[in-house]
Amino acid sequence: MECYKARLVILENDQIEGIDCTETFAPVAKMVTVRVFLAVAVARHWQVHQMDVYNDFLHGDLQEEVYMKLPLGFHILTPNKVCKLKNFLYGLKQAPRSWFAKLSVALKVYGFRQSCSDYSLCSMTSGQIHLSVLVHVDDLIVVGNDTNGIWQFKAYLSDCFHMKDLGVLKYFLGVKLARSQEGGFLYQRKYALDIINEVGLLGAKPVCVLIEQNHRLALSTSEFLIDLEKYHCLVGRLIYLCFIRPELSYSVHILSQFMQQPREDHWQAVLCVVCYLKQNPDKVSC
Repeated sequence: MECYKARLVILENDQIEGIDCTETFAPVAKMVTVRVFLAVAVARHWQVHQMDVYNDFLHGDLQEEVYMKLPLGFHILTPNKVCKLKNFLYGLKQAPRSWFAKLSVALKVYGFRQSCSDYSLCSMTSGQIHLSVLVHVDDLIVVGNDTNGIWQFKAYLSDCFHMKDLGVLKYFLGVKLARSQEGGFLYQRKYALDIINEVGLLGAKPVCVLIEQNHRLALSTSEFLIDLEKYHCLVGRLIYLCFIRPELSYSVHILSQFMQQPREDHWQAVLCVVCYLKQNPDKVSC
């Protein structure tokens, strides 16, 4: 245990659109972009670093007038008083958008240009130095062909925001990156083992077939599942696993079609996919 944290979080469900907030959308890195981004960096033998932002949502500039009730335990002599926010707090709907806007301004001042295909990707070329940054909320991947250029850029970000330098990229969004002379490899071993453990199939026998060739899941007449949440959660985790396990794509695509009213046969088919993961949880993607 490194430290204990306490945060004052606002109830965003009480915010009224058009009064307390306007635009709330904030882009994040697409998984396809992450994979291509890392593949290009490894192919060109560029350095790959990672940075994290402390209290990212508190860095934005609040434009709207937002009022909140006094926090529990805070008492004043004058009743019926409220707080007018001068800065962001966790929970505001527009906080992610404001943070991304402020970070984008800082990157543009340094000389970066946003990609039109994915606004979370920014690149800069200055002479022989090339730097690129991929943003996913408060996680930043920095790649470049010049060590000094990377360190100067890191120092610039640390001056602008409260940053944490994580050094060479090892983990990003639950995916492990390993590099060797042969290239780069992406792992999700821990993620796969967590899925197997949560459904209690660590002791089950592995299978080598994901789904039956002539399945009739759409025509199933088995009983409906009572606990829909477990089906939704498990299929959702398998969808994320398809990032580096493309052989799962077809099976997960079929199973995701029954999210509204899954039956017992659909649940057994999902468990079959989990058993398939036991066959090779260490599988990597280059």
